[in-house]
Amino acid sequence: MIDRRNLILTGAAGALSMGFAPRLAFAQAATDRRFVFIIQRGAADGLATLAPVGDPAFAAQRGVLARDFDGAARLDAMFALHPNLKHVAALYAARQALFVHAVASPYRERSHFDAQNVLETGGTAAYQLKDGWLNRLLALLPDDARKGIAVAATIPVALRGKVEVASYAPSALPDASDDLLSRVATLYAEDPQLHAIWAQATATRTLAGDLSADNGRNAAATGALAARLLANDNGARIAMIETGGWDTHAAQRGRLGAQLTGLDRMIEALQTGLGPLWSKTMVLVATEFGRTVKVNGTQGTDHGTGSVAWLLGGAVKGGRIIADWPGLSDAALYEGRDLKPTTALDTVIASALAPHFGLDPARTMAATFPAQRIARPMDGLLLT
Repeated sequence: MIDRRNLILTGAAGALSMGFAPRLAFAQAATDRRFVFIIQRGAADGLATLAPVGDPAFAAQRGVLARDFDGAARLDAMFALHPNLKHVAALYAARQALFVHAVASPYRERSHFDAQNVLETGGTAAYQLKDGWLNRLLALLPDDARKGIAVAATIPVALRGKVEVASYAPSALPDASDDLLSRVATLYAEDPQLHAIWAQATATRTLAGDLSADNGRNAAATGALAARLLANDNGARIAMIETGGWDTHAAQRGRLGAQLTGLDRMIEALQTGLGPLWSKTMVLVATEFGRTVKVNGTQGTDHGTGSVAWLLGGAVKGGRIIADWPGLSDAALYEGRDLKPTTALDTVIASALAPHFGLDPARTMAATFPAQRIARPMDGLLLT
């Protein structure tokens, strides 16, 4: 069943209609909530992630890409999840996964760099804002909860701003030999402090690989690392994980399938590592834009517009797909080629963040996405 969006105007009336009391406006108490943003750099194909198999035009429009869903079990009357997302499917069955389809940022061109800048800054145009919405979110939290970390080589734009954050990733220097690493590990084995530091440092070496490497084992190690950085009482409250490899211009079926396997294993490792904290965690998976509806001449897809956003975690009111579905017929496509976006990605993000951290919805939207003139919060995304 497809849930229609419940669109509410911002302001005091909007906040009250969403059930948020004024006492939640400033989140004065320390929070034990965790939030993870997994960015899919390269434009992930939402139609091949959560496929609208119930759309009459799906099979004809998607061609060879529709084969991945032959006989696939449907999540509802319209949509089926890619079969490689086994753990995510289990989360959906446990009502800990929610998808919002046909979403997009305000950006409507097809440049990766510009689109990622819009997604990460929360602006309406590329390079309009200098800091990121994740950093501005940190500024809304109590002082002792303003702890953010990037599982990336450098701090991504989304986390840049006035609030100091950290990044955790492997060095770009050439790899040391396995023999040398073994010798150093032996040297540090008897020192509790150095042994712990060394063990954590060697774990980050796996981040150099992409999601598809080693059947997703690198991705799983990344998820486990992020969990360790978040799990401590004094650990980060907000983390961002960079993933690449989603630009599937050619041979998409095999490439995307491997990517989704890796992402699935990352999420599973993240949940396992967080343990009881998973019940207080929300994970957002989003990409800068989608891909074309029709397959190109190399059995891939080109840069598009609409895609799908994921919300995962024990704090999510899951087991649902929210979609104001536009259809896949030629007449329904955006500019005659793309999935037409019908829901604003920034609305999804701000509407989930406010209840998760006990913040006022209007204030959260204004801080995280200040360039938006009209905010339309969505109700009921989380268990509150």
